[in-house]
Amino acid sequence: MTPAPLLSRPEETRDGFRFRGGRLPLDLPATLAGRISGQHREALATPADLDRWLVAAGLSETAPGSDAGDLSAARTLREALFDLAMARAEGRPPPEAPRLALNGFAALPAAAPWLDAAGGVQLKGGVRALLASVAREAVLLLGGPEAARIRQCAGASCAILFLDTSRKGDRRWCSMSACGNRAKVAAYRGRESLSG
Repeated sequence: MTPAPLLSRPEETRDGFRFRGGRLPLDLPATLAGRISGQHREALATPADLDRWLVAAGLSETAPGSDAGDLSAARTLREALFDLAMARAEGRPPPEAPRLALNGFAALPAAAPWLDAAGGVQLKGGVRALLASVAREAVLLLGGPEAARIRQCAGASCAILFLDTSRKGDRRWCSMSACGNRAKVAAYRGRESLSG
């Protein structure tokens, strides 16, 4: 039986982090902005930032107490996820080094799901176990039928990866309210300048 995916909660931005991928393995790479421009903006600058992301992602109710080693591991996992998801989005086979890194994370003991008193699911485990849970979900996503629906946002300066769940499979933007809206406004202004 395949475990339920680690779905992003509906809000696109939580505690300053972007969650537009539809799955946490696609949301973690969004913690490094500016990939296209080369002017990187690191959202996971400190262990406290990693704690904030884990809470915002719904993986932990409270800050799990990340340390510098956990931060380094999270960044390594993030880059492996980005490289692998980009390969899928571009129709390429998975590159070896990121694939081996992901498999290494997925082999670690994962956080255990617990049914809480309110009937919800909570994950119990340390930072590495939470990251292992994300890695395991990534293996299932990248190696499963949904991998063909992984896309990179068509926004001019956006590198966010997302799972296209549209009926026709033709979604272009990570978010209609952000990149999609900017593209539509730019197209409108372009048409207006041609007619004016």
